[in-house]
Amino acid sequence: MARAGLAALLAAGGLVAAQATGARAIGAQVVSAQAVANPYERGPAPTTGSIEATRGSYAVSQTTVSSLSVTGFGGGTVHYPTSTSDGTFGAVVISPGYTAYQSSIAWLGPRLASQGFVVFTIDTLTTLDQPDSRGRQLLAALDYLTQRSSVRTRIDSTRLGVMGHSMGGGGTLEAAKSRPSLQAAIPLTGWNLDTSWPEIQTPTLIVGADGDTIAPVATHSEPFYRSLPSTLDKAYLELRGATHFTPNSSNTTIAKYSISWLKRFIDNDTRYKQFLCPLPLPQPSLTITEYRGDCPHTS
Repeated sequence: MARAGLAALLAAGGLVAAQATGARAIGAQVVSAQAVANPYERGPAPTTGSIEATRGSYAVSQTTVSSLSVTGFGGGTVHYPTSTSDGTFGAVVISPGYTAYQSSIAWLGPRLASQGFVVFTIDTLTTLDQPDSRGRQLLAALDYLTQRSSVRTRIDSTRLGVMGHSMGGGGTLEAAKSRPSLQAAIPLTGWNLDTSWPEIQTPTLIVGADGDTIAPVATHSEPFYRSLPSTLDKAYLELRGATHFTPNSSNTTIAKYSISWLKRFIDNDTRYKQFLCPLPLPQPSLTITEYRGDCPHTS
């Protein structure tokens, strides 16, 4: 009887082991299938905590680009994941605002790069140039980054985006209009006298601030958003208790939605749609006055 019981126990153990092995195999197949379905996914599955954290899962290095070594923009700083084991990454160029330098948007460099992007925070040719010039400089910086920079082999040149603050936000719209192949655009409290953008084909997240007196949402961010094509993947985020200069300091809400937008549209990573298109859409809160989006996104 004892031997029979032992045999039964061993058989059961073998069944459990076999089931566990089978489960691991199935799990591996699922992961493999996901990788095949979207080869651009980078990093672990996101959580609210991971995208609100000041750093993501990637260690980051940086390199300085002198204004003397480039043409078409004013140099800057490239932030990039140190690991090459995951292959290439999407890339984003970020412009500062009127009278400002790259230091004003520097916090976005390592924060976005640590989530799995190559990020170039740039200086402009002058601090007084207008949105159309900022747009051309964003594109010149992207071309440098993908064609001549020391990190060009780390970048997938088909997965690119642009961001900018204030005048740089207006330039972000100009860049997206000029280069429809861009995968994502994020103007941060953008300023531009042109408020109509029906030509834009790039998925665009407009970020405004309820206390902005320089580029008030009523005359800038809101008409920008309304003018985008109805067929475009787009969203409007209005920050509560914020000013025109809120994007110049580390901000969890800006980071959360910017990371999600860049991941969703540069990396085609639908794991991030939970943050952009929950049911219901993000509601007014201590940090958000309003959020609008054309969910579900289809790009």
